[in-house]
Amino acid sequence: MSYRIAGIDVHKKMLAVAVADVEVDGDFQFERQKVGTTPIELRRLADWLGEHEVDEVVMESTAQYWRPVWETLEQHWRQRRRSCDGAPPLAGTLHLAQAQSNRGPGGRKRDFPDAERLVKRLIAQELPAVCCRRWPTAKPIRPPSRHSRPPACAPRPSSCAMSSRRVRRYIRCTVGC
Repeated sequence: MSYRIAGIDVHKKMLAVAVADVEVDGDFQFERQKVGTTPIELRRLADWLGEHEVDEVVMESTAQYWRPVWETLEQHWRQRRRSCDGAPPLAGTLHLAQAQSNRGPGGRKRDFPDAERLVKRLIAQELPAVCCRRWPTAKPIRPPSRHSRPPACAPRPSSCAMSSRRVRRYIRCTVGC
């Protein structure tokens, strides 16, 4: 029985995906694919991972670019993988790794070796867990209307001006007397 893990190196305009069967003895044989980041291409990636019967996905990103990938895989790949007959207990698991924790040797950045290193480090349990939950959705901020009042705790400009005048008068009286 095969157990396949995908490593995804996430960038702004492209994803480097490497899939390996980790039940095979010896060196892993990786299948590589370069994918775009448009919603259609992300949906194709979810379908491709389903066709290759990938059980776990680990991804790495330095910025917020992982969020649409995570959401697409959560909606289209995870449910399908968990509902398969004979699916292992961890089937459909998504992992997010910090980019600093997956540092490669210095020099030129190489995307597919980074994705392969993610798979190897997940198997060796060397990646610290960063996020396995959905991020909170922020409430939309409504701009204040023209007639809105300032909050009660905000000082009024006139009271600030009055208090500074009182202080100046007090200083003049005490110094000048």
